Amino acid sequence: MTRIPESIEAVERLLSEQDYVCGRALATVVFLSLKLGRPLFLEGEAGVGKTEIAKAVAAALGRRLIRLQCYEGLDAASAVCDWNFAAQMIAIRTAEAGGGADRDALRTELFTEDYLIERPLLAAMRPQPGGAPVLLIDELDRTDEPFEAFLLEALSDFQVTIPELGTIKAPEPPIVILTSNRTREVHDALKRRCLYHWVDYPNFEREMQIVHARAPEATDRLSREVVAFVQKLRTEDLFKKPGVAETIDWAKCLLALDVIALSPEVIADTLGAILKYQDDIQKIAGSPAKKILDEVRAEAAAV
Repeated sequence: MTRIPESIEAVERLLSEQDYVCGRALATVVFLSLKLGRPLFLEGEAGVGKTEIAKAVAAALGRRLIRLQCYEGLDAASAVCDWNFAAQMIAIRTAEAGGGADRDALRTELFTEDYLIERPLLAAMRPQPGGAPVLLIDELDRTDEPFEAFLLEALSDFQVTIPELGTIKAPEPPIVILTSNRTREVHDALKRRCLYHWVDYPNFEREMQIVHARAPEATDRLSREVVAFVQKLRTEDLFKKPGVAETIDWAKCLLALDVIALSPEVIADTLGAILKYQDDIQKIAGSPAKKILDEVRAEAAAV
């Protein structure tokens, strides 16, 4: 287990050791979240690296990563715990077969830790080897307001309440990171309990650093062309602009094909690595892609 870093520069170093390249603003808010024990709320477009921050922090600190993937209809039972009904039924039938079962004693026995199935929120409140875990509540905007209201208790007091067992409080607060793609607004009451940061698309230099870290086999020329092409794609009127994740995927796809430089043909064959909607692919394929590539090379030649 690595100790909580004592400076912003230490956070930058720790994340870079996990091949996560971040700017000072993001490193600062991560440092403050760790130092103050406050949840960190990250918003931004899909694919800009919000989830990867939680993974990098967990790996850098040697903590367990517990991920709660949010979805429409997620409720407290699915997030906290459930009861093992199959095992409970077997216990009931075994007691009945033995005869003389004490119903009150059996009822008490059935709702104990032995029959409890932990879900992410409850697991995050338990002591973990190596220290408090990193709890990633991913894509919170996919849930609805009742679940947000339920989270207020968990994030305010770092505790959850199970009717049959009572309130379970974390002996050491977990490191909490929430993410949102901003498909809807998250309630202010929840945001107030967190430190906030908007994770934007990186500039050219930082995205180059990311590609070098995640796809080190790529030549400098290929990396520059890939990053410049993707950055120009983001200025187009697309339904879903490519994120950093798509940049990395594309670079790795090109390496797998032994490509050393972009060409219109290669771009046409691999557009599905960076664009995820057919309408976007049709809009860019062909002459628009060639025009963007020409612009990329003209700008590179001018430097």
